[in-house]
Amino acid sequence: MTPFVYILASKRNGTLYTGVTTSPVRRVWEHKNDIVDGFSKRYGVHTLVWYEVHPTLDSAIPREKQLKRWKRAWKVRLIEEMNPLWEDLYPSIV
Repeated sequence: MTPFVYILASKRNGTLYTGVTTSPVRRVWEHKNDIVDGFSKRYGVHTLVWYEVHPTLDSAIPREKQLKRWKRAWKVRLIEEMNPLWEDLYPSIV
């Protein structure tokens, strides 16, 4: 179980969703397949565009909360530093 903070997007510069999980493959798959009702299903947020692995859940949760408070421009810059083309990173975690 790897603590993982992530950002999903509906498209390049589209709607963003920030989350945290200890089962990244399963959780992103759930988003992609609209398994759970909620924000990502409602807004079609299915593309993993950024992630960060943490040593513990105790470090991942505050990071997720920090990112949720960030301005959109800061999140876009963070995404583009790791993933300038906004490609789906899901295959890299499977």
